[in-house]
Amino acid sequence: MSTIVIAGGSGLLGQALSEHFVRAGRRVVILGRRPSTPDSETVRRVQWSGIPAEKAQAWEEHLAGAEAVINMAGRSVNCRYTARNRKQMMDSRILSTRALGQALARCKTPPAAWLNSSTATIYTHTFGPPHDESGVVGATPEAKDAFSIEIATSWEREFFAAPVANRKVALRTAVVLSNMPGGIVRILARLARFGLAGKMGDGKQWVSWVHEHDFCRAVEFILAHPAVSGVVNIAAPNPVTNTQMMQAFRAAVGRGIGLPAARWMLEVGAFFLRTETELLIKSRHVISGRLPREGFVFEHPDFAAAVRDLIRQK
Repeated sequence: MSTIVIAGGSGLLGQALSEHFVRAGRRVVILGRRPSTPDSETVRRVQWSGIPAEKAQAWEEHLAGAEAVINMAGRSVNCRYTARNRKQMMDSRILSTRALGQALARCKTPPAAWLNSSTATIYTHTFGPPHDESGVVGATPEAKDAFSIEIATSWEREFFAAPVANRKVALRTAVVLSNMPGGIVRILARLARFGLAGKMGDGKQWVSWVHEHDFCRAVEFILAHPAVSGVVNIAAPNPVTNTQMMQAFRAAVGRGIGLPAARWMLEVGAFFLRTETELLIKSRHVISGRLPREGFVFEHPDFAAAVRDLIRQK
């Protein structure tokens, strides 16, 4: 039975991957700051700080002989971008990636593959054709995304600069539709039930997305295909506009009307919810070019159907 090591595995996507790989017959080692649940026969939880050279021996021995290491560590971006939060968002990504790179360089029998989380937000704000992996990377003043782009490009630069021989794949992941607590499906379904899920701003901004199940399948597919390296977008083939997204949630919960939110309302709401309007107004028009070319087939290509599927699971 092979072993998958997931750094930052206590987060939403880390949990989803852990459950997926256990069902697929693998052992999973989760590296996390505060392991909160006991080990089982198939899942082991190991404490790590995510800081280079700090208590390294206590966790890095688990990398030896593993099939792959997947780094999902990183403080949530769903917050106000204060100086303190900016530092935490940047450090949690850069330092955890650096720590893994240093540990892998010392490992005598390192995993064959190192997959590192990234983000589809790295591409420019656009209302035009979708970005595949050859898309333009950069910030746009209209989207107020300069800091997000700085995080994403710094993160990938640290990852690809690590002097290790492992196959490296940066996972530029779109919004993952998940029905776990804290996931976007539960949040937007709740708004829709209260009649608040109208379009945000002008509703024309694109939303790139992927069903949680397809996200996990895509990661497993990448591991199974050694020719896949470099940058890979994990995004369903049919992005939707914000208007279409909110319509799909209203339809899924049986609500015909949702109050729209003008741009100024989003600014006020984001302040009181302690988040940033960039998460709502940036037009992320991203698809995966590489996965379909390699033979991957999305089981959930339609947004409305994906939302219905996840709400039924709740």
